Amino acid sequence: MCRHLGYLGPERTLHSLIYEGEHSLEHQAYAPRMTQGNLLNADGYGAGWYQDGAAVRFRRSQPIWTDQSFREIAGAVRASCAVAAIRSATVGFPVDESCAQPFREGPWLFSHNGKVEGFAGVEAKLRELAGDLAGVPDARAPLDSAPLFALAVRNWRGGASLGEGLAAVVGTVTGLTGGRYNLLASDGTALAATTWGDSLFVREDADAIRIASEPLDDRPGWRPVPDRSLVTAGPGSGVRIDPL
Repeated sequence: MCRHLGYLGPERTLHSLIYEGEHSLEHQAYAPRMTQGNLLNADGYGAGWYQDGAAVRFRRSQPIWTDQSFREIAGAVRASCAVAAIRSATVGFPVDESCAQPFREGPWLFSHNGKVEGFAGVEAKLRELAGDLAGVPDARAPLDSAPLFALAVRNWRGGASLGEGLAAVVGTVTGLTGGRYNLLASDGTALAATTWGDSLFVREDADAIRIASEPLDDRPGWRPVPDRSLVTAGPGSGVRIDPL
């Protein structure tokens, strides 16, 4: 089980989003409370945010807790919308920076927490459905999350909203095979996420929204998202949870 988080609200440092809290994303990388067969998320990490309206990304293939340089950099970067992820690689896929998420295309950042069951048998079909995305390098990354990202980009380019695009991906892939499909995305102004087989929590404060695989701290206010749900969040509209 990989883990991810999304943030939308007043500008804060990446350090506060990723490293602060009794159960921060960094802490979850080596001491998670909710597991799906693994205790370590040591196979890479990434963070994406927005600068001057453009999506910016930093990724590495090493465990996040070993990267002291990023810890320092994160204290100097401020963001009002961000997506971060830590990775536990599925057997058969490489531990490589190209596989670390979030993936990026245009204004969109995307993370997949889960696994496509029987990927070898459905990869060609998924890529066929996504169409030609030769100009999107992350859509060709060597892991099962890549064609899901490609499908999402196709949906968004076709006019789907952030949440509609993710919901359509889940509908497509679950029509072909089983698996776990907790997806998370942002476009710089909103967040969307799905639950399908893994845990997800939301926290809505007066001026900020957080979506995370598990609560980042022990403060009250974290709400579990029911399985097979779509979460959408935006400024002024708050958090909405609908069944998939």
